[in-house]
Amino acid sequence: MRKLIFGMNVTLDGYIAAPGDDIGWGGPPSDELFQWWLDQERASDLTLYGRKLWETMSSYWPTGDQQPNATPAEIEFARNWRDTPKVVFSSTIDKVDWNTRLVTGDAVAEITRLKAEDGGPMSIGGATLAGAALRAGLIDEYALATYPVLVGGGTPFFTALDSWVNLNLVETRTFPGGVVLTRYETRR
Repeated sequence: MRKLIFGMNVTLDGYIAAPGDDIGWGGPPSDELFQWWLDQERASDLTLYGRKLWETMSSYWPTGDQQPNATPAEIEFARNWRDTPKVVFSSTIDKVDWNTRLVTGDAVAEITRLKAEDGGPMSIGGATLAGAALRAGLIDEYALATYPVLVGGGTPFFTALDSWVNLNLVETRTFPGGVVLTRYETRR
């Protein structure tokens, strides 16, 4: 069975986007944090996206390595992003590119099927999609890169739950700018 990992940058008060879908609250990540995320992306065999995060990622990363000021890590991230198989879950878009498959049906059923396959870890991104997977008990690991900023509202990292989820802390790490990484595994 494949492992499913939900990881994102998050504000101290628990939001992945401020009101108006504003994700500029963190500023650019430090080189060290960016490298950590790159390493996570390299380790993932498949990336699952909700529509909003897909639109954000696909608006930049297909050509991110061609930007004049792209760092070596950004160049590698863009290449890895294009090469990694992706699944986008949406009922409102009808076309995806860059090694991506679109699923318009039952996301939980498809994620359950993908988890049952042989293969390496899968990452999941997007609050709505990850929330559905969380409520279905499908997420095995959480990675939060918490920024020292309070935004007071927006899109929460965690959605409402039907029951408690007990976790084990597996890593903590501090990055430049006061960003604190915490990783937890679901206690089964």
